[in-house]
Amino acid sequence: MNTPIVDFVKKYAENGVSRLHMPGHKGVSFLGCENLDITEINGADALYQAQGIIAESEKNATSLFGSLGTFYSAGGSSQSIKAMMALAKNGKQDFTVLAARNVHKSFVYACALLDIKVRWLFDENENFSLCRCNITPEQLEKELKKEKADAVYITSPDYLGGMNDITSLTEIAHKYEALMLVDNAHGAYLRFLSESLHPINLGVDMCCDSAHKTLPVLTGGAYLHINNEKFIKGAKSALEMFGSTSPSYLILQSLDMCNAYLSNGYKEKLQICIKKIENLKRELGRNGWETLESDPLKLTVLTKGTDFAEKLRNSGVECEYEDPDYTVMMFTPETDDATYKKVVDAAGKCAENITTANLHMTVPEKVLSIRESIFSDNEEIDLNDSVGHIVADTSVGCPPAVSVLVAGEKITAEALKVMQYYGIYNIKVIK
Repeated sequence: MNTPIVDFVKKYAENGVSRLHMPGHKGVSFLGCENLDITEINGADALYQAQGIIAESEKNATSLFGSLGTFYSAGGSSQSIKAMMALAKNGKQDFTVLAARNVHKSFVYACALLDIKVRWLFDENENFSLCRCNITPEQLEKELKKEKADAVYITSPDYLGGMNDITSLTEIAHKYEALMLVDNAHGAYLRFLSESLHPINLGVDMCCDSAHKTLPVLTGGAYLHINNEKFIKGAKSALEMFGSTSPSYLILQSLDMCNAYLSNGYKEKLQICIKKIENLKRELGRNGWETLESDPLKLTVLTKGTDFAEKLRNSGVECEYEDPDYTVMMFTPETDDATYKKVVDAAGKCAENITTANLHMTVPEKVLSIRESIFSDNEEIDLNDSVGHIVADTSVGCPPAVSVLVAGEKITAEALKVMQYYGIYNIKVIK
């Protein structure tokens, strides 16, 4: 597959043109990549008005993913999520989304900016988990029967690797004339399994991928995939609304190069990688460690505190995410064999029976809308002094950027304990 963006920039860099345009480094090497870092010069196309090399590259990506339209983001899935929600709302004054609770905070910010109403879907499992929110088809149908929604929004895979039944959920959403939207930030590679599990191939209307999370793409490279014809025309405008007018050409080249990578033996490389992960899981299992069922490129180990992550760190391995119950590692075909051995050696034998905490949290009381709360006059206070206050903004960084309480909800003693468990010490509340 051709790489029009990469080819153009490489040729430009080799021609020795005097750069009387942005960026200010003028192609002089400071980090080492500057000669390939350009802006929207003549012939380079423009991301949000793409008609040349970027349009050609996005057409390649569209073909690879099997969507009606695949569009690049240099601002990560955060930009794609906001654009997706703007397209879904489509100018409606009253728009309601039925969303699984484990949303990334970029969804919450999108709802604040676009004045979207949210009804939350909670995992029916009794034990609360910050990152996981499994929604059953029966649960979704029950909620949509009870009250209409304009769209359904699901995060799958989640940060722990949990995957929802997107096919069944999509069928139910469409049955009740609701759009199906998916945050697939952790699952760009799912298209290239022996049988695709990518949401865009399972019938959803729109989804986002963080290409950089699982593919060899620079941080910030992402996709907005569209399967509904009525959203194609407005996609670029929606992305432009939430993105920089100077998108990184390094990221765009990375996305472009990835098309060639995906079209040249990637499926075979992916299968080999998945088998290595499965072997690693079995080896950890023989050593007494319990691993969760997850998407194929994640390895989520039931752990206690941060001891497991520290063992990895001391052996030269940095994990993706750790919390008091789980340690998450992410692998790709680019992971070398030595790393798998490092994980086994660092983990050693599990010396105790590990179980997750028995956390409970009742459905929070909503006092104000997300928009009212986020744009309110607020202050950051010590979490221990927060009971009775109204949350003004999320207090959880990335990873996982998933909040215990969402803006507009009242802080209870029960919620306080859950937040303390996850190591939250301060929180923004409405004055």
